[in-house]
Amino acid sequence: MNAKLNAVLQAIDSANQADPTTASDDTGTAQPEAYLYGLRMTSELDRIIGSEASDVLRIAARGQHIERWLLKRSDYPEGRMGYLNWRRDQGRAHGERLAGLMKHAGYTPDPCDRVGVLLRKEGIKRDLEVQQLEDVICFTFLKWYFEPFAAKHPDEKVLNIVGKTARKMSASARARVLAEFDLPEAMASAFRTAA
Repeated sequence: MNAKLNAVLQAIDSANQADPTTASDDTGTAQPEAYLYGLRMTSELDRIIGSEASDVLRIAARGQHIERWLLKRSDYPEGRMGYLNWRRDQGRAHGERLAGLMKHAGYTPDPCDRVGVLLRKEGIKRDLEVQQLEDVICFTFLKWYFEPFAAKHPDEKVLNIVGKTARKMSASARARVLAEFDLPEAMASAFRTAA
């Protein structure tokens, strides 16, 4: 790993270790939630994309939720529009924060701008790296966060979320989900029929 990339990843981890919310890792040890999420995103990126991932994609994956707790969902109106505005503002804030860390580490303006494009998901389905990041996000959700989510919500909402997740993924990633996860038939069907 090059020195600039290593410096940015360490800065992301340091920032995310300040997350006041904790979650249990695979060993049951409490970790700051954003820090754990970043590690899981990197793990899935390494597994799915491997050494082909660019520095920008690696930084976007690790820092997708950088300091997410600073912009509270509760500061936005209830409902779908409030949620979408919060998500949009999160993407902008994360992109700006990561661009600043990259600039400090010595990256030129182009990759600093590019990381924001990935985090704002501009060009999903058309831009390979934006799609790769989205696929990693979806795999991370399915592997570590889907089961607790599903336990809290009615089946109809869960199936709706599975359908939305499948539609955001590339065709190759959807096929990989079907091969790697033992999904109930209704959920598997959402991955088979998504376009």
